[in-house]
Amino acid sequence: MREVIRARGHENVTAEHASTFEVTTDDYLTPAGDCILAVDADRAPADFDDEFVAACREPGATITCTLRADGHEETAVGVGHPDLAFDSERSMVGRTSDYVDERTVMLASSISAAGFDRDLVAALADGADVTVTLAVE
Repeated sequence: MREVIRARGHENVTAEHASTFEVTTDDYLTPAGDCILAVDADRAPADFDDEFVAACREPGATITCTLRADGHEETAVGVGHPDLAFDSERSMVGRTSDYVDERTVMLASSISAAGFDRDLVAALADGADVTVTLAVE
């Protein structure tokens, strides 16, 4: 099962955060938002299909998050958890930790924002259009 989100990069994308990455529906980004990879997302976790959310809550669920922009691609791989809420109407966050809040879409991510391909990050900082694909198995 998959959820596809369309967003765009922003001049303030730095992707330097060591434990999270985020995609937000906000249309702006301050320099302090070093975990944010894309803005102006057309969907948030609260918009995801109930069946997709249920699959992400299954023990042993594997969740992948793939970002594609300007011919560059990076995939983070993490796990689901029964406590994932998918309630946020604003942003989705992948975490390398096991912390859960309404924005969390995956835990134990293989990479944080700092681990994303630097060519992809440069494209995002140039404002490239982004396709974010969340998949669960």
